[in-house]
Amino acid sequence: MWRLRRAAVACEVCQSLVKHSSGIKGNLPLQKLHLASRNGYHSRHPTLKLQRPHLRTSFQQFSSLTNLPLRKLKLSPVKYGYQPHRNFWPARLAARLLKLRYLILGSAVGGGYTAKKTFDEWKDMIPDLSDYKWIVPDIVWEIDEYIDFEKIRKALPSSEDLAKFAPDMDKIVESLSLLKDFFTTGHKLVSEVIDASDLLLLLGSPGETAFRATDRGSENDKHYRKVSDKEKIDQLQEELLHTQLKYQRILERLEKENKELRKLVLQKDDKGIHHRKLKKSLIDMYSEVLDVLSDYDASYNTQDHLPRVVVVGDQSAGKTSVLEMIAQARIFPRGSGEMMTRSPVKVTLSEGPHHVALFKDSSREFDLTKEEDLAALRHEIELRMRKNVKEGCTVSPETISLNVKGPGLQRMVLVDLPGVINTVTSGMAPDTKETIFSISKAYMQNPNAIILCIQDGSVDAERSIVTDLVSQMDPHGRRTIFVLTKVDLAEKNVASPSRIQQIIEGKLFPMKALGYFAVVTGKGNSSESIEAIKEYEEEFFQNSRLLKTSMLKAHQVTTRNLSLAVSDCFWKMVRESVEQQADSFKATRFNLETEWKNNYPRLRELDRNELFEKAKNEILDEVISLSQVTPKHWEEILQQSLWERVSTHVIENIYLPAAQTMNSGTFNTTVDIKLKQWTDKQLPNKAVEVAWETLQEEFSRFMTEPKGKEHDDIFDKLKEAVKEESIKRHKWNDFAEDSLRVIQHNALEDRSISDKQQWDAAIYFMEEALQARLKDTENAIENMIGPDWKKRWLYWKNRTQEQCVHNETKNELEKMLKCNEEHPAYLASDEITTVRKNLESRGVEVDPSLIKDTWHQVYRRHFLKTALNHCNLCRRGFYYYQRHFVDSELECNDVVLFWRIQRMLAITANTLRQQLTNTEVRRLEKNVKEVLEDFAEDGEKKIKLLTGKRVQLAEDLKKVREIQEKLDAFIEALHQEK
Repeated sequence: MWRLRRAAVACEVCQSLVKHSSGIKGNLPLQKLHLASRNGYHSRHPTLKLQRPHLRTSFQQFSSLTNLPLRKLKLSPVKYGYQPHRNFWPARLAARLLKLRYLILGSAVGGGYTAKKTFDEWKDMIPDLSDYKWIVPDIVWEIDEYIDFEKIRKALPSSEDLAKFAPDMDKIVESLSLLKDFFTTGHKLVSEVIDASDLLLLLGSPGETAFRATDRGSENDKHYRKVSDKEKIDQLQEELLHTQLKYQRILERLEKENKELRKLVLQKDDKGIHHRKLKKSLIDMYSEVLDVLSDYDASYNTQDHLPRVVVVGDQSAGKTSVLEMIAQARIFPRGSGEMMTRSPVKVTLSEGPHHVALFKDSSREFDLTKEEDLAALRHEIELRMRKNVKEGCTVSPETISLNVKGPGLQRMVLVDLPGVINTVTSGMAPDTKETIFSISKAYMQNPNAIILCIQDGSVDAERSIVTDLVSQMDPHGRRTIFVLTKVDLAEKNVASPSRIQQIIEGKLFPMKALGYFAVVTGKGNSSESIEAIKEYEEEFFQNSRLLKTSMLKAHQVTTRNLSLAVSDCFWKMVRESVEQQADSFKATRFNLETEWKNNYPRLRELDRNELFEKAKNEILDEVISLSQVTPKHWEEILQQSLWERVSTHVIENIYLPAAQTMNSGTFNTTVDIKLKQWTDKQLPNKAVEVAWETLQEEFSRFMTEPKGKEHDDIFDKLKEAVKEESIKRHKWNDFAEDSLRVIQHNALEDRSISDKQQWDAAIYFMEEALQARLKDTENAIENMIGPDWKKRWLYWKNRTQEQCVHNETKNELEKMLKCNEEHPAYLASDEITTVRKNLESRGVEVDPSLIKDTWHQVYRRHFLKTALNHCNLCRRGFYYYQRHFVDSELECNDVVLFWRIQRMLAITANTLRQQLTNTEVRRLEKNVKEVLEDFAEDGEKKIKLLTGKRVQLAEDLKKVREIQEKLDAFIEALHQEK
C-alpha cells in the first residue's frame, strides 16, 4: 500500500507542475523536461496546488471514472535545498507496473463481492413460488426422461452466433496495446497510467457492464438495435411456442404408448399370468370410504370433510363436457338447453386395462369403447336421475355413484352437480333454484372440497351466477380452480382479446382461484368423439392468438393439462386432510363405545343387519316348530274348528228340516240329499278355510308367545310383519279340495255304527250340539222379552214396551204349543190371525211379522228340548239299531245322522292334518324364507321394522369402525405409495 500512496503523491505533484508551468522561464512544458529536471522541479515547488490535466487519449470517452471526484491526499513535507539528480526511471517504471497489478486485484475482489451482494438482494426480492409448484404438472419436472436434450444442444446456436452478443474485445486489446507502447517509449507515463487504471476499473467495476460502451453510440445505432431486438424477441417467442407444442405432442405420444403398455400389463394381471392377487387401487379405496360415509350420514355433515372435486357452473356452461373430456367418454345424457343433470353424480376415475363404467349397486359393466354400451349407460343414468327426483320436484340431492376405469385416466373423485339457474321456467318446481343452490352449497362448504368452477367463455362474464356463489364459499380461492370453456367461440365473438386474458386472470370476477385454465370441449355437436374433440382443441390452441401473444401459458390450456392439475391438487388435499379425519373418527368411536358400555353392558353390539339375521333365525326356528306339533293336537284343533264353522248349517239346514218329516224313510232321504249337496258345494272349501286359519293361528301363537327371559321385544314388529306377509302370500294347494271332497262324500255315505262306544259318542256329540243351540235360543228369547221377574227385582231392571209386546206374544204362542205339541214348524195364516186377535183383546197391538219372529224362537226351543228328551231315550237304543229298529217304536235316525257328521269331521281333520304336516307347513316355511330374503334386501323396510336407541347406537358404532378401518388402510397404502 505504501507504493500506492507514493504513486498517488507523484501524480498530484505532476498535475500541479503542469498547471503552473507559466512560472518557469521559457514556458517549457513539463513533458519536455528531463526526468531528473522534473524531479528537481518538484522539490523546489512544494506548495503548488495540484490539478489533473485533461487528457486527449482515445480512452477518455469510455472511462467510467471521469466523473468521480478525486480523493484528497495528505502530502508529506518536502525539504528545500539542492538534491542530487539521479536517473532511476526503470525503478519508477517497475513501481508503476506493480501499482497496476494491485489495482487489477482490488478491482476484481471488490467487483465480485458487490456482484454477489446484488445477486443475493435480487434473489430475496423474488417471491417464493414453491406453494404453487402443484400447478405445474409432474411431467414437467420429469421432462428429462422424455426429451433428448443432446439433440436440443446440437440445435442451439453455435459459438460464433453467440459471439455477436459478446463485448467488443478488439477495442479493449487496442487500448491495452497503446498502453504497452506508452510504457515502452516512456512518454505520457502518468496520464496513461491513470487512464489505464480507469479502464481496468471499468472492466472490473461492480456496478457497470462491459456493454456500456455500446449504449453511447449514435441514435441511429440505438434505433436499429431496438428494431432488431424486437424481431428477435418475436422470433424467439414463436419458436418457443412451436417447441412447446412439439414437446406436448411428444408427451402425448409417449403417454399413449405408456397407456397401451399399462393396458397390456393389466390384462396380463387379469388373466392370472403373474399369479398374484391385485390390491385395490388408492382411488378405489378412497371411493369406498366416501360411499360408506354417504350411507352413514346423508346430510353432508360428516362425509364432506374428505376431499372430492365438485364441478359447479351455470346451466349449459359445459360442466358435463369438461367431465366427459376428463373421463375420456361421452357418458352423460345430453340435451339442447334442457336441464339434464337432475341429481349429483359421483364419478370415481381410476386406471384399469379396459375402458369400462359400472354403478356402485350393480355388477354390469358398460364398455365405453362401444356406442351401444355408451347409449345404454346414458339411458341408465337418466332413468336413475328421474327415479331419484320425487313427485313435484325438478332436482334431487340423492347421489348416483359411478365408477369409470380405463388406461391413462387420472385418479380422482368428481361430483357433477346440477347447473345453477337464474330463472325458473315452466315445467320446473317453484323451489328448483333454491334447491340447486342448497345442493351446491352443501358440497362446496366442505373446507376440503376442490371447487372446479366452470365458466362459459362465449357469454358475457357479467351474466355469470356461479362465480358469486363460489366466491362466497371460498373467498380466498385456496381450493378453487377456474375453467373457461368454449374459448374458440369466445375468441371469435370477443372484440378485445385482452378481455379473455382478464377473465383467465380473474380480474373480471370477485372470486380468486388457485389456477386458471382455458379449454375447448368441441364444436357443439353431441355426436363428436373424444378423439375428434382433442384434435380440434390442439389445432385451435396451436393457431390461437391467445398463445402467440402470451395471454395464455401453455400449461393453462387443454383439458389434458387441466386433468393433471386437478388430479395433483386433489391428491395434495387428500394427503393433507385424511389423517385429520381419521383422528376425528377415532374420537367418535371412543364416545360411542363408552355410551354402549354404560347403557347395554351385557349385550353384544349388533347392528341392524346382525339383528335382522338373529331375528331371521328365530323366525325360521318357530316355523320349524310347527312340524313338531303332535298329530292329535292338529286333529283336535281342526275337528273343533270345523264343527264350529259348519254346526249352524248342519242343524238349521239339514237336521231341523229332516226332523219335520213324518217317518224315518223320509228323514233319511232328506238327510242324504242335503248332505250330498253340501259336500259337493260348500264342505270342502269350508274345510280348507278352517285348516288355513288353524295354521295361521298356530303360526301366530309360535311367533308371538313370549320366550321368557330370552324374549327380545325389539323383534316384535319384524315378526308381525313377516307373519302377515307370509300369510298373504301363502295359498292352499288347489288339488286339496278335490281329494277332500271324495273323502268327505265317502265318509258321509257310511251309516254303520260298529259298537256301543261309537253309539254313545254320537249321542254325546248330539247332546252337546243341541244343548249349545238351546242355550243360544234361550239367550235370544231373553233378549227379545227382556229380564224376568227375578232380574227385575234383584238388578232393578225393567222391560221396554217392545219387550212387553214380545213377552205377551210368547205367552200366547206357548199356550198354542201346549195344546198341540206335535205342531209343525210353521204357523198357518189363520193361527196368526187368532194369536193377533187374542192379543188385541188384551189391549196389545202386534204385527204379523213380530208373531212369526217370536214363533221361530219359541218353536226352536220347544223342538230342541224335545230332541234332547229323545236323545236320552236313544241311549238304550243301540240294540234296536242293530236290528234296524224292527218291532220297536223307538227310532234314532237323528243319532245316526250326528254319528255320520262326527265321523266325517274326524276323517276330514285327519286328512287336513296330513296335508298340513306334509305339504303346507313346508310351503309356509318357504314363503317365510322368501319374505325374509325380500326384507333383507329392502333397507327401508329394515329401518322401519328394527328401530330404537339400541339399534341406532350399534349401527353408528359399526359405521364408524368401518370408516376408521378403511381410512387406516387407505392411509397405510398412501404412505406406501410415497
